[in-house]
Amino acid sequence: MGFKEIVKRFLGYRGTIATATVVKEGEEERRLSGYRFYLDYLIKDRVAAVALAIITLFTAWSIVEGILQYVGFATRHRALGWALLPSNPIALNFAESLKPPSLSHFPAYIFGTNFSGESILSRLLYAAPKDALAAYLVVFSGIIIGMLVGTFAGYFGGWADEVLMRVTDAFLALPGLVLAIALSVLLGAGYNSVLISLILIWWPTYARFFRAQALSLKSRGFVEASKLSGQNSLMIILRHIFPNSVDPVIAYAALDFGNVILTYSTLAFLGIGIQPPYPEWGSMSSNGLPYFPQNWWWAIIPGLVIMTVVVCFTLIGDRMQDLIGGRLTY
Repeated sequence: MGFKEIVKRFLGYRGTIATATVVKEGEEERRLSGYRFYLDYLIKDRVAAVALAIITLFTAWSIVEGILQYVGFATRHRALGWALLPSNPIALNFAESLKPPSLSHFPAYIFGTNFSGESILSRLLYAAPKDALAAYLVVFSGIIIGMLVGTFAGYFGGWADEVLMRVTDAFLALPGLVLAIALSVLLGAGYNSVLISLILIWWPTYARFFRAQALSLKSRGFVEASKLSGQNSLMIILRHIFPNSVDPVIAYAALDFGNVILTYSTLAFLGIGIQPPYPEWGSMSSNGLPYFPQNWWWAIIPGLVIMTVVVCFTLIGDRMQDLIGGRLTY
């Protein structure tokens, strides 16, 4: 082989690598531009921008406070859990019982105190990581389980579809809240029991979503081409079905974060979940009801916090659905 042939082959090889690199970078750039498209729209929409800022603040605080609580529990220095709070959220102080919202002892008493003299603001901030963890863990677990069940049912069809969808229908046949209460009672009191019960009832809706996507995608040309090229079913599902099924689910998931927080708070309101003295938004509102309306802040303020977070997630999810469904243009 002459020197010229060696050079040509080497340059051809380098050209192939460069082309593949450009294609890969192009795909990554398109993926990132899609994310930027949604983010840019949400930022330019004033209402959505405010909702996104509140959700970001809620999530960031929950991460920081959650880490402090975990480290404090692991090191047996519980005080770390309220190092950033205005006051100890579980310390009894009956001398300050049922103080109305005021600027005295700012910011501890900005939302008033409960019957035990505990700062409602401190308790709200202390309980935030539990609500955030419940929302994100339940939704992401539901997506993963629903993706596996729904995609395999829709792609393979036949008896697998029948069995998996009948199990899904069995869960959907009962009201979610009633089923969550029943499962929580069976699993026993506690935060972990509530999380497990919510995960068990949350995946069927996502299974239906992914099944519908799989039924639509499996007859597309690129899937048929993959079959003709010799790819097995598992690789087709991983490379083509899963990635192309995610977009319609994203908007619904954004709405669903708020639904989980609302359901979790409802269970806490009914006395299921975290037990005293540790606070939870729903149980705080429930505990304040006997003192309403004279001491309105104890029941109303936690309810307003729940409503604000749920509405913000709903606004983001609604905007995402409009964008993905083509009802809005950028």
